[in-house]
Amino acid sequence: MLRFAMALFLLVVSTAAHATDAGWALLRDGGHVVLLRHAMITGTTDPANFDIEKCATQLNLSARGKQQASKIGALFGARAAPIERVLSSRYCRCLDTARIAFETEPEPFAPLDLLKTDSDEKVAQLAAIMTEIRGYSGSDNLVMVTHLEDIMALTGVSPREGEAVVVEPQGDGLRVLGRVTF
Repeated sequence: MLRFAMALFLLVVSTAAHATDAGWALLRDGGHVVLLRHAMITGTTDPANFDIEKCATQLNLSARGKQQASKIGALFGARAAPIERVLSSRYCRCLDTARIAFETEPEPFAPLDLLKTDSDEKVAQLAAIMTEIRGYSGSDNLVMVTHLEDIMALTGVSPREGEAVVVEPQGDGLRVLGRVTF
C-alpha cells in the first residue's frame, strides 16, 4: 500500500512539473495572456465591512503570499518573455500581488474583481474580460491578476493561489494552453 501511495504521489508531482514546464515554454515565446490568481491570503472571506477602497477592510496577502508574489516575479523575469501589461482586480490582494511580482503599478480593471452575484452583471463582467483577451495582440505577455471564481468561470480550471493559467480565445470561450504553479 505504501508503494502504491508513493507511486501515485510521484505521478502527480511529475505531471504538475510537466504542466509547469509546458507553461513556461509558452510564456518564453511571448504573445500570451496569463490569468494569475492572487497569491496566498490571510483568511477565507472578506469582512462584513468590506470597502474596495480600504485594504484594512479586505482579505490581504499573508507573509507567505508576499514571498510567493516575489517568487512569481523572479521566475517570470528569469523564464518568460517580458510583461507588456499588467491588469488587476481592484481588490488589494490582487493589486499587491501584481505590485510585488512585477514591480510596476498595475492597471486596475474592475471586470477582474470578484464575480457579481447578479447573473446579468456577471455575464457583462465576463464579457468585458473576454473582450480584453480577444483584443490582445502584443508580442510580450499580458498578465491579468484576478480571483479563483473568475478563472473558473472563464476556463473551468480551479487554480491554486498564485497559479498562472495561460489562455487563448477559442470560439466563444477560452482554451487553456498551460499552467504554471509557484
